[in-house]
Amino acid sequence: MPKDEIVNSEIHNPDVHDAYEQIMDAIVTQKLAPSQKVSENVFSDMFGISRSISRNLIERLTAKHFLVSMSPRVTLVAPLTLLEIKQNFTLRKILLPEIFALGAQNVDYEALNTLNKQISSMMPIKDDASALQVLKTNKQLNMLLCENAGYPLMQDWAQQLEDTAMRIYWLYVKVNKTFFYSKEQVEMSFSVMKNEEPARVRKVMYDILSQTEERILNTVFSHEQFYTQDLKV
Repeated sequence: MPKDEIVNSEIHNPDVHDAYEQIMDAIVTQKLAPSQKVSENVFSDMFGISRSISRNLIERLTAKHFLVSMSPRVTLVAPLTLLEIKQNFTLRKILLPEIFALGAQNVDYEALNTLNKQISSMMPIKDDASALQVLKTNKQLNMLLCENAGYPLMQDWAQQLEDTAMRIYWLYVKVNKTFFYSKEQVEMSFSVMKNEEPARVRKVMYDILSQTEERILNTVFSHEQFYTQDLKV
């Protein structure tokens, strides 16, 4: 079988998908810490996968900027610095309000409210497992908002921004043991999306993202453990 076909079959293999999710979870929760050196052997030992699958996942994660290649023999978990946070929030404030405005009239609001209630029911956050579940549920909610915008490429970009945002949000939920929005605040944003003009939706979503940025940065600047190049908890 040609190499390209082997790689493609592995990417769509459920075991590969599960391994990819496990590695992303480890990056978000800093079990694979920012700037930590990784390799095929590290992934094989840590996640119980073959070296060929490890190699392909390293390539995928490097292409998505969750790993960085320093040389042919050195690959690191992507750093997490204030610059990465600012870049992520800047791009999210450009892209997400537009996506939400485009898809607002076609969203399944019943499903959104269900996810919002799930997040609320997990407060206060008790441990790392529940913290990760809150972040994954919030990502699911945000991606559901993006589903009906009509631009698949924009949705791909949003997916990558949300994955990076989970790394950033981890800093907040670990320190504060809660999420930065109440159930009522999120319900208010849903109401705006259902009933307002697109320009109003864009404005409200931009303001919400700006509030998120402020809360995250306040957390980072007010805790001594973040006074390093990489933001580790």
